[in-house]
Amino acid sequence: MVTKHFNDSFERISEEKRNRILTIAISEFANRGFTSANTNTIAQKAGISVGSLYKYFETKEDFFLTVVDHGITQLEKTLESVLAMDLDLFGKIEKIIRIIQTHSRINQDIIRLYNEMTTESNYELITRLSGELESLSAKCYIEMINLAKKEGNISSEVDSNLSAFLLDSIFMTLQFSYSTVYYKERMKIYLGDDVFEKDEEVVAGVMKVIRRALGG
Repeated sequence: MVTKHFNDSFERISEEKRNRILTIAISEFANRGFTSANTNTIAQKAGISVGSLYKYFETKEDFFLTVVDHGITQLEKTLESVLAMDLDLFGKIEKIIRIIQTHSRINQDIIRLYNEMTTESNYELITRLSGELESLSAKCYIEMINLAKKEGNISSEVDSNLSAFLLDSIFMTLQFSYSTVYYKERMKIYLGDDVFEKDEEVVAGVMKVIRRALGG
């Protein structure tokens, strides 16, 4: 269960106002990072006072954590719907990859925020984030792999926990590669300047690697 990082007063304002504050904050934190992000700027763009902002959140850290929760939860809800589909392991993995390609392009600020989060130097902040945000996906992927082993779709010798970790790492790298400048350039070095025009080839190639790794 994700810990709540905001005060009750934030829940009492309208959904439209909450979403406006969070959307503006996602852009500010994604572009400037946690340390350099300016809460005065966020408040001004959202049309509220800084004092109101700190009635909703005790600290800048709590504000940042709420923003990250909001951004990543949007993707997690989509991924959870895939996990509930009547597909085998590889069908679900392929669906997730296709969603990542689409979602990462449309919601670049959210993914760049996630990338910024992983490079933030604040150890305590990152410890809180990783524990809350990764637990759900880890549980889902491990269960997904265990079910595939039980149904005989992959080798029973596969290490479920390690495989889930590596699978999530592939997903994370793809998210960054479709949304952040550094990872885009990195992907082009390996796969060519026209890689972003070859979504189907990327899906097919990644699936081939995953199938062989898992013995499918």
